Amino acid sequence: MTPRPASTVVIVRESSEGVQTLLLRRNSALSFEGGAWVFPGGKVDACDYPEACDTLAECEAEYLAAVNACIRETREEAGLQIAPDHLIHIAHWTTPLGLPRRYATWFFMCPLHEAVDIVVDDDEILDYQWLSPAAALQEHSEGRIRLPIPTAHTLKSMLPYNGLAQLCQAMRAAEIHVFPENSDYYKPFLPG
Repeated sequence: MTPRPASTVVIVRESSEGVQTLLLRRNSALSFEGGAWVFPGGKVDACDYPEACDTLAECEAEYLAAVNACIRETREEAGLQIAPDHLIHIAHWTTPLGLPRRYATWFFMCPLHEAVDIVVDDDEILDYQWLSPAAALQEHSEGRIRLPIPTAHTLKSMLPYNGLAQLCQAMRAAEIHVFPENSDYYKPFLPG
């Protein structure tokens, strides 16, 4: 089964306790990761592709569609408007073979520098919380929340960084984490 394109965004902010990230609780009635705590995101829809898609290289069209999808999904799921020029491409995860649903997911990070109001859609997303990566991983290990593997891995990768500026600088400089390594479904694109 060919994985569907998807996109997600790690929303991060500075707090008195250090860096925090926005986690959303998916409705437990959903067939994919129901009840899990996740970053905002979802499938790339046809409307996410740029109008001039046929004039672009395939890797550029897929990248731009992923950017548009994470912006749209963040607005739909959390009532939050983010800007494409604030996004940092950090990873690409492809669901392994053998699972009933497969996604090829672009992961972005988006720092927030101002206070925002989060408004969940009360349909797909039922709740939210801001947690430090360490607190989220501890809640997961103690069974109070469930994190999908890519979410937990991303949170672990954030642990070494003490502040938002340091985290974002490190993520901009790091190689894109691709799982599985050399995935046929990841087509790298470096925006101008």
